[in-house]
Amino acid sequence: MNLSSFLHTAGSLLVLLLIYGTLTAQPISLNSPNQRLSVEVSISDNISWKVSLNDATVIEQAQISMDMGNGRVLGMKPKLKKKKTESLTEEIHVAVPNKDALINSSYNQLSMRFKGDYQVIFRAYDDGISYRFVDEDKESTIVLNEEMGLTFSDNASTYFPWEESMYSHNERLYNHTDITQLKNGDFCSLPVMFESGKTKVLFTEASLHNYPCMFLAKGEGNTMTSTFPKYVLEAEPNKDFWPDRNQTITKEADYIAKVSGERAYPWRVFIISDDDRTFVESNLVTQLSGTSKIEDPSWIKPGKVAWDWWNANNIYGVDFRAGINQETYKYYIDFASKNNIEYIILDEGWTKSTTEIYESNDELDIPELVKYGKSKNVDIILWVLWKPLNDDPEGLIKLYSGWGAAGIKVDFMQRSDQYVVQSYEVIAEIAARYQFLVDYHGAFKPAGIERVWPNLVSYEGVMGNEQNKWEVSQFDYSKTPFPVNPEHNVTIPFIRMAAGPMDFTPGSMTNLNRVDFTSLGTPDSEVQSNMTAFFSRPMTLGSRAHQVAMYVVFESPVQMMCESPTIYYKEQETVDFITQIPTTWDETVVLEAAVADYIVLARRKGDSWYLGAMTDWTAREFDIELSFLGEGEYDMQVFKDGVNTDRNAMDYKFEQTTVQKESKVHMSLSSGGGYSAIITKK
Repeated sequence: MNLSSFLHTAGSLLVLLLIYGTLTAQPISLNSPNQRLSVEVSISDNISWKVSLNDATVIEQAQISMDMGNGRVLGMKPKLKKKKTESLTEEIHVAVPNKDALINSSYNQLSMRFKGDYQVIFRAYDDGISYRFVDEDKESTIVLNEEMGLTFSDNASTYFPWEESMYSHNERLYNHTDITQLKNGDFCSLPVMFESGKTKVLFTEASLHNYPCMFLAKGEGNTMTSTFPKYVLEAEPNKDFWPDRNQTITKEADYIAKVSGERAYPWRVFIISDDDRTFVESNLVTQLSGTSKIEDPSWIKPGKVAWDWWNANNIYGVDFRAGINQETYKYYIDFASKNNIEYIILDEGWTKSTTEIYESNDELDIPELVKYGKSKNVDIILWVLWKPLNDDPEGLIKLYSGWGAAGIKVDFMQRSDQYVVQSYEVIAEIAARYQFLVDYHGAFKPAGIERVWPNLVSYEGVMGNEQNKWEVSQFDYSKTPFPVNPEHNVTIPFIRMAAGPMDFTPGSMTNLNRVDFTSLGTPDSEVQSNMTAFFSRPMTLGSRAHQVAMYVVFESPVQMMCESPTIYYKEQETVDFITQIPTTWDETVVLEAAVADYIVLARRKGDSWYLGAMTDWTAREFDIELSFLGEGEYDMQVFKDGVNTDRNAMDYKFEQTTVQKESKVHMSLSSGGGYSAIITKK
């Protein structure tokens, strides 16, 4: 090579090195469509990024990587080959819309391809950001670990759903505490909220398929780090505690997932805003999840469910012995039919035993009961434990479908490892073939499976009304009455519900104020020692109107009515109001909101609008404009706190009036109170 050629080659290499150095040394920015949110990605020895809202840093640093084993770590010493930024829009029609039937999704996307056959993709929306890894190596067999470290500012706090174990129902309180007050190793399930100044960050995941759920653990300083359940190799019944449903994990692998070559991994989702309304309105989990695999979802019927278990089948004033028997469930069917309730559920106890689930107990004839229900336009959902169902999902769903049942409520999964996550989808897919609904209890939060299989209509994964049947025994009444109370009830719409539908099981008619409950006594009292009364005749804190408002505020396409039909018959005016409220929505608008304090929202179904408002233990007043209405006059039915609700939580006022879009509505919410309105076009 002559000198001229050498200099030319050296110059070309220098240019390439300069280009590579520019690609890797200079941060790569991605802005949201409205330019308020900005992600800045840095590539050096690792991949890190930070987020700003209106030029103020929200997440100071996040470092991400994936360890695929055998020394191959995506994101370690990355060599960027190519990057692409684009603006995209899509129109999403939601098959079973628990929030909005039509989502107009706009975002900016940064795709980065690295040497070593992988990509990292970022998206910036107006209400948040997300990222995911895409592995393009066909030889990948495991994921040893996925690393994410989130560092927040010194003054940051969190609404932290502490977990003691990854073997969990994920039914948690959202404890508001400074991050610095967490101990290293404290960990939580998702979703979880962080707060820095006036800005909040809700973190969760989407497009979770055949991969374990992520948890977050406290690391050094103000850093939170990802952690996962290991891949389960062996599990056996817990011999000491309800072995029919509880397991002991006896052997785990050193990796978190088995994989078969190239695949995209879950989206890591961050809803970010300085306006608390955003966290209720956001559809990011839906936007970042896969499309439905059910071509014609018209058979999926949302609706309400008359639920037996919460009220312990405690009906009375009848000529038969109440229990898990034919006469009792015909009573439930009759109640549902008279009130246009779409379903009843047969919860625990209907099978021969909890593990012998191919036939009913001797007091029930399920095919005959289904036939009776269908003659009255009421369908039946059957409760079943996950473990025996998972042993034969095809056989059992085929059997139950053959009886004429409409769906299953699957309970006590309690695990979040890869195998169980995949099991959720296997069961939902088989159920879809039989046009069968699925409701998961004892479950982790929604994370995208429900969009792919919209017959998966709801998840628990929330501390709901059922907790008040037993958790009272663990609390000092005078200090912490019932874990499920109005403050908790106005926290979960902003955190847990941001992930997707939640089966909270509202509808209690036995309502108490805080002063009522504390007057019952202390843990040493006679009331405290008699837990049977609480279990078979449960009650809730907050006003009657607070419980009714949950049917507008809380999202669940299949929504329970938890109270005894006998009591509902005595409260017919309340039942008549509740049963007019839909369980799926065309449009959602949040009018007033503050996390853990209050929420006021409006939802539309067709031409009708529905208002729902709830407050914590602080009484509040709101004046709401109805500018979201169309032209013309509307009839408005109102269910609100009564004049004496502060003395008796069951006091309420029902009234009717006429409104139009120029009208203003005054809401006066008692302590722990609520307000609902049904607004229909004249």
